[in-house]
Amino acid sequence: MNKTELIDHIAQQADISKAAAGRALDAVIAGVKNTLKKGDSVTLVGFGTFAVGKRTARTGRNPRTGAAIKIKAAKVPKFRPGKALKDALN
Repeated sequence: MNKTELIDHIAQQADISKAAAGRALDAVIAGVKNTLKKGDSVTLVGFGTFAVGKRTARTGRNPRTGAAIKIKAAKVPKFRPGKALKDALN
């Protein structure tokens, strides 16, 4: 499912226009993104938790030359599914 299909699904389930569903989805995504930028986590009970993980600096290899390269430390988004989501899939 892509973003357009998700907007269609939201519009149909919530009985709202596609434009309103698109704005709602964009607002949710922006809210999650802004919260993660602050370093906080977003928990949606029954669905899961979005959090910020930290990846340490490390040494990698250039696949073409085999030369060692330094990879900087980075913050990465992580998602941990909730119990209800896991149960729905199994």
